[in-house]
Amino acid sequence: MIDPWSTVSLDYEKYIEQFGIKLFKEMVGELEDPHWLMRRGIIFGHRDFGRIVKAIREKKDFAVVTGMMPSGKMHIGHKMVVDQLVWYDKHGADIHIPIADLESYSARGIDFDQSRQLAIEEYITNYIALGLDFKKDNVNVYLQSKNIVVEDLAYLLAKRVNFNEMKAIYGFNGSTNIAHMYAPLIQVADILHPQLEKYGGPKPTVVPVGPDQDPHIRLTRDIADRFKNQFNFVAPSSTYHRFITGLTGGKMSSSQPKTAIFLSDSPEEAEKKVKTAKTGGRESLQEQKELGGVPEQCVIYEMLLYHLMDSDEKLTEIYTNCKNGTLMCGECKNITAELMKKFFEDFSKKREKAKKLAENILDGESTW
Repeated sequence: MIDPWSTVSLDYEKYIEQFGIKLFKEMVGELEDPHWLMRRGIIFGHRDFGRIVKAIREKKDFAVVTGMMPSGKMHIGHKMVVDQLVWYDKHGADIHIPIADLESYSARGIDFDQSRQLAIEEYITNYIALGLDFKKDNVNVYLQSKNIVVEDLAYLLAKRVNFNEMKAIYGFNGSTNIAHMYAPLIQVADILHPQLEKYGGPKPTVVPVGPDQDPHIRLTRDIADRFKNQFNFVAPSSTYHRFITGLTGGKMSSSQPKTAIFLSDSPEEAEKKVKTAKTGGRESLQEQKELGGVPEQCVIYEMLLYHLMDSDEKLTEIYTNCKNGTLMCGECKNITAELMKKFFEDFSKKREKAKKLAENILDGESTW
């Protein structure tokens, strides 16, 4: 059992076997221009992504849903989701972005005013700066607490779910507050509501998530099947991406500042953090030359792999030179730190411009 609200480390291979997730590499060749996260195996698994490939090929309607839970600052690992949204936008998706203020309240104790401000100042601001255009008609963002369609749908769907099922999926017990138990059903409605007739449904829908969020996907797929006759829902597809490693090893987490490069960091802060990050180097220079490094266990290499190096050829060169011992960790760190600094110099400027735009995105979405 996986708790979607706790920081976890997962064995991806075992997870694929346990829950029947298919390898995404089988889908890469089906796409004309797969995102680098797809090409490089960072998106490692999927459920029914073939439906999305078909919709893209045939230029038919499909939707992508990914939520933001405003509970803290965004770090560079969160950039992966926005990069995927930008890619889906280019391929004609209807994009739905619920701001999970109900979940944030029930699971984290964050009040609604604070959630709204965090959503504007952190999430929406960074999404805009990373290239997502909220002014487009196909991009829909909303506060869960203000979306009556979603809340009504969640209540209707809850009729076919019982406590034993929620306990088996999430580990809820007698001390779990009822709001927390109900929050996953709001997420189910977030995912399924683009398939309602008023939004042009039913249609294929994909949810890009980390594997820790798969309990929500499994519950949604089961409920979609139970209500198929009533709403003609198509079971939502999903993709699963690896977590970027934190600066000290383990998962990068907003709640553990020493592990993260935050999107609000200055270029100098980001550069400094890269230079202090854990590497996959050997204990001595001589050993590094003789045995080579271990890029698979290197935070620095992951920064290049996930975010900083567009060229697959250059990335392969760095990987090979690390493995054969001709590229030392210090040199690789300096290269990566400089790339990170350049990224943040550009991004910081975009972020400043995005702040003013973000303030108007939720106009009309008043707080409690």
